[in-house]
Amino acid sequence: MSEIHQETVPNPVPGVPAVRTIHANDIVDALARGLRDFQAYPVYGLFFGGIYTLGGLLAMAAALIWDMSYLIYPLAAGFVLIGPFVAVGLYEISRRRERGEPISWSVILGAVLAQSGREISWMAFVTLFIFMVWMYQVRLLIALFFGLHGLPSGSFPAILFTTPEGLAFLAVGHAVGAVLAVLVFSITVVSFPLLLDRPVDVVTAMITSVKSVVTNPVPMIGWALAVTLLIVAASLPAFLGLLVVLPVLGHTTWHLYRKIVI
Repeated sequence: MSEIHQETVPNPVPGVPAVRTIHANDIVDALARGLRDFQAYPVYGLFFGGIYTLGGLLAMAAALIWDMSYLIYPLAAGFVLIGPFVAVGLYEISRRRERGEPISWSVILGAVLAQSGREISWMAFVTLFIFMVWMYQVRLLIALFFGLHGLPSGSFPAILFTTPEGLAFLAVGHAVGAVLAVLVFSITVVSFPLLLDRPVDVVTAMITSVKSVVTNPVPMIGWALAVTLLIVAASLPAFLGLLVVLPVLGHTTWHLYRKIVI
């Protein structure tokens, strides 16, 4: 382990794992390791990335079928919130590869299915709840700015970008979305791999995750921005870019967790 990882933050809360300070080159190294994991087991990565991509396409199709095309962007943005849970299988691959343990479909899928009823399930419930809050506030803002009848599907792009109400809606919606995104990132960035790796409860995992962000604000905010940009870029071609981006980010998250949490 390199010298930049030697500084450990004191742990004032009993039972909560201690964390290290990291720097930008740690993020780069974790990303490089994540890419190597994907290259070593691409079929697994494409499988889990495919599940996430399919979910995004189904959400988009539902919005179109129900004549709510104005919800496609909020759905796409909010769907990102469940990414860490979908990536559980990717964490297991990185963990086993790190330890030199065998990797097979039965082992990886078994590890994912084994999380049912465990603490990771509660963590998934937390992220799902925040996703529901996100979609609810989008509908609420639409009602506040455009009335109870909402936006006309055919003309909503013009209304959003050419009217005072539309611009205000975009500004407020993005501000609220940014707050929720920071919240989700803070409580999940290391909590999912921690819950997979150690017998801790969901509250301890969330505290550790927030502590990791507070201890390393600059590199972690930088990582959050990088994740956002990568996911946005990957989502533009009908979510198809997520087939590769999600598994690389999932593997990277494991290595970032290993660098931060002691």
